[in-house]
Amino acid sequence: MEKQNHVCPKCGFHLRIGVQERLAIIADEGSFVEFDASLKPIDPLNFVDKKSYAARIEEGYAKNGRYSSVVSGECTINSVPVQLVVFDFNFMGGSLGSVEGEKILRAINRALEKRQGVIIVSASGGARMQESTFALMQMSKTSAALARLAQANLPYISLLTDPTMGGVSASFATLGDIIIAEPGALVGFAGQRVIKQTIGSDLPDGFQRAEFLLEKGSIDMIVGRNELKDTLSDLLTLLLP
Repeated sequence: MEKQNHVCPKCGFHLRIGVQERLAIIADEGSFVEFDASLKPIDPLNFVDKKSYAARIEEGYAKNGRYSSVVSGECTINSVPVQLVVFDFNFMGGSLGSVEGEKILRAINRALEKRQGVIIVSASGGARMQESTFALMQMSKTSAALARLAQANLPYISLLTDPTMGGVSASFATLGDIIIAEPGALVGFAGQRVIKQTIGSDLPDGFQRAEFLLEKGSIDMIVGRNELKDTLSDLLTLLLP
């Protein structure tokens, strides 16, 4: 499985992978340089559910060695330079908070400064509940920054992995010039049970999976993990000025 980038050699099923495995697949060896690793969330609402938000952040750090669900930096992909943002689902379900939005914004600003493309690899349950409206504001903040990238004629490629849900799918994840999904990735806003209860009718089989979204025109292509690096470098080469 490891030799196949955690893809089943018999059925092609793509297992979920972490940030380091993702970077090893996409970036040229030794080329990734991380930025903004010291950014740490605050607790503006003093939020407490079963645990305090501050405690959950510390748990996430103990588990993953970082204070954010986003790793952002610069690398080359088959020698093509790019700003790369990768979500880590292991950190609070890859949720989008103020630090994550700020890291994405800074990556886009670096791309504008250096005339590079941006790739965001999404794996998220959506906006972070513990930050409430502060988290929701990151949807508009990142979308506005991507609009400036588009005005500069610089490419943004969005890679949807399993799962990409909630406020992430409702903002930057579906704003790519090219939207790619991994095979079988779950992509949507609300969960299937909630939608079914809301509209009061049955839903098509697999309607939130990458293959259904491709059929309906919501994404541009499905790319297997083993072909992903070459596909990304080819697209960047074609789209960069």
